[in-house]
Amino acid sequence: MSQLFADRQAQRSTLHNRYLNEQFVRVLKTIGYDVGFQKGHGQYLYDREGARYLDLLSGFGVFAIGRNHPVMREALKSVLDADLPNLVQFDVSTLAGVLAERLLKYVPYLDKAFFANSGAECVEAAIKFARGATGRPGIVYCAHGYHGLTYGALSLTGDANFRTGFEPLLPGCTAIPFNDLAALEKALASREVAAFVVEPIQGKGVNMPTDEFLPGAAALCKKYGTLFVADEIQTGMGRTGRFLAVEHWNVEPDMVLLSKSLSGGHVPVGAVLTRKSIFDKIFNQMDRAVVHGSTFSKNDLAMAAGIATLDVMESEKLIDAAAKRGAELRLALTRMVPGYELLKEVRGKGLMIGIEFGPPKSLRLRASWNVLETANKGLFCQLITVPLFKDHKILTQVAGHGSHTIKLLPPLTITEEDCAWIEKAFDDVIAGSHKVPGAIWSLGKTLVDNAVRRSA
Repeated sequence: MSQLFADRQAQRSTLHNRYLNEQFVRVLKTIGYDVGFQKGHGQYLYDREGARYLDLLSGFGVFAIGRNHPVMREALKSVLDADLPNLVQFDVSTLAGVLAERLLKYVPYLDKAFFANSGAECVEAAIKFARGATGRPGIVYCAHGYHGLTYGALSLTGDANFRTGFEPLLPGCTAIPFNDLAALEKALASREVAAFVVEPIQGKGVNMPTDEFLPGAAALCKKYGTLFVADEIQTGMGRTGRFLAVEHWNVEPDMVLLSKSLSGGHVPVGAVLTRKSIFDKIFNQMDRAVVHGSTFSKNDLAMAAGIATLDVMESEKLIDAAAKRGAELRLALTRMVPGYELLKEVRGKGLMIGIEFGPPKSLRLRASWNVLETANKGLFCQLITVPLFKDHKILTQVAGHGSHTIKLLPPLTITEEDCAWIEKAFDDVIAGSHKVPGAIWSLGKTLVDNAVRRSA
């Protein structure tokens, strides 16, 4: 397979244009990201010229232990070499039992695990479990949240860019503003709501909860008989410096959803951790033993990947590392805020960090900002991410459509030297964005021209 990759890699764009998503190929070429990555190791990627990049995207958060970790590689190879009786279906999986046991030790107030193939599948399962366990139809979620793109999950995703063209979505789903306990209580007061589904820290924007919001939400859910579901698909598995982000606010949900990092980046896997009382209402008798499931969800490679991920996290103390490195990096970036009028705020927990930009006060910068915003809301952040990539070999992303926040989501294995690399690169690029005219604003003109052509 490696030889096939080598033989055909030069044709990757042609193959995608012909058989897959040609619009995504156009995006990569437009912003200069079509460098043809050849390999990855840990927190680093290498392009076709052998140049090394620091990956602050980590596959949307799946590579918490880094790419191609030797422990992960050995675990997957050992499964393939063992001739295990995989997916018998009329048998129970040993490795699934072990992974469930390991995960639930981190969340001792929960009792049962259900495995799925992805985060979106976990959200779908949570919706079904909540409705089945409570007999209620309603689901409440937060505006600007993201829970996935399958129909149930999309119904809880408050981004018109994803929803437009696919309505009508799942009925009975109600959005409230993030951090608004009064709105939540109003929604729950009918006692028709099965679950409140929330990201402890919203991934689209790295929006932080107030200290009162999650504990208050949990109390309201208990008061009105609604299940509290924490979507930790991106925030969980040590990302924020705790195993679960809700631990920062001493909250114990009725269900916890995990995926992304649990996979180690190689074999998709998701987990719904839940209370026994909920589980037993779904699988309540023998003829309902398979009332919900997924054909591939407990396959041995996926279970081994989850176990290996936990092994690496524990042996390398990556949760503590995320807390330490994240605090250092946030402090270094926060110190830049007073010096740059376009830089507004740095926020986050652990190694989930949002860097927010906003309108400047000086007339020349404001005029340039307004041109970008008129062409395409949130376009300014591309003036930061593109030079970071091209000039400093750092891969990162804007934290959502129309967002003014850049999100850092690196592997938890990043070093002190990597953090210095990040700090120096951001300082250089942000300084460049304050020079009008300048190279960065020339890039801005190109992006505006592209946006105008697209709209035409």
